[in-house]
Amino acid sequence: AECLKTLAHPHRLRIVQMLLSGQYTVGELAEACEIPSHMASEHLRLMQRCGFLTAEKDGRCVYYAVAEPHLANIMSCIEARFGSKAS
Repeated sequence: AECLKTLAHPHRLRIVQMLLSGQYTVGELAEACEIPSHMASEHLRLMQRCGFLTAEKDGRCVYYAVAEPHLANIMSCIEARFGSKAS
C-alpha cells in the first residue's frame, strides 16, 4: 500500500509516464516536469526504494529506467480511470 501511495503524486506520475518510454537522467526528468533537479532526485529515490525504478551509471550520468514489470499495467489502470492527464 505504501508503494502505491508513492505513485500518488503528479510529478511522480509524469516521471513514470516518461520512463515507460525510455531511460532518462535526473536533469531531463526535472526539466520535463519543470521542477528543480533535487526534487526530481527525491521523487526518483522514493520510487527506487519501492522497486519501481533502477539507476544505471554511465560515466558522469545516471540513467533511470522502469524496473517493475507491472508498472505499465498500473499506469494503464490509473489513466483509464482518471484520464491520460492523471497528473
